[in-house]
Amino acid sequence: MRKLLFLIGVFMIASYIGAFDVLAQAADSTAAVVDSAAAAAAPVADVVSETTSVVADTEGPGAFQVLKEKFIEGDWIWMSTVLVCLIFGLAFCIERIITLNIASANTDVLLSKIEDKLSNNDIEGAKDIAKATPGPTASVLYEGLRNANGGPEAVEKAIVSYGSVQMGMLEKGLIWISLFIALAPMLGFLGTVVGMIQAFDKIQAAGDISPTVVAGGIKVALLTTVFGLISAIILQIFYNYIVSKIDGITNKMEDASIGLVEVMARNRVFK
Repeated sequence: MRKLLFLIGVFMIASYIGAFDVLAQAADSTAAVVDSAAAAAAPVADVVSETTSVVADTEGPGAFQVLKEKFIEGDWIWMSTVLVCLIFGLAFCIERIITLNIASANTDVLLSKIEDKLSNNDIEGAKDIAKATPGPTASVLYEGLRNANGGPEAVEKAIVSYGSVQMGMLEKGLIWISLFIALAPMLGFLGTVVGMIQAFDKIQAAGDISPTVVAGGIKVALLTTVFGLISAIILQIFYNYIVSKIDGITNKMEDASIGLVEVMARNRVFK
């Protein structure tokens, strides 16, 4: 339920930002018209006009402004679907990144605290430390300590079994990110194909091949592919980061599990 509310909240925020950008663009256009009218009413010196033109040509629109204009120029139906894929994909990525950062723990410090308790024959205290520490590594160590009476074989079996469960929890949600990575460019390609069909329909209706009709239709069609690929690239970068984060946590979890067995054997926990 919390994840659903989180996704809805991210979607609403992104939608609000998008609407705000459109309104801001409309306001900028209105301001530009007013400025043009004022400039036409008031005579300006030639030197000032040339200087203004040079500055305007030098600055040019920003990358985000160009991206926003191209998004508006594309077919809104396919652009919206690609945008939805990007928003939901980013929502899952942010949720995974936050969860994995919380799950990361300093295994050396944790093992040191557990060893201090075991050296004093305080197994319950070691369990309390592992139970109070957040993250999958501490949970696996707790399961190992809980089965200490069964010997090293029981501890290793519990660690392996519960480690598989924790691995599944770490990888939760990755399948949805992979889906949006594949879906965004596919929707972009589909929008391009549909746009090309519409462009050829216009050519057929006009009765001749007009460069304006052909170029305009193909431009709108290709924009959906561009934004689909951009969305997939962004999500793929986050996906690789998440996978590398999971691999790091898994390696630490395995090292800590081996270290726990050695610590328990060194402190004569096994009877």
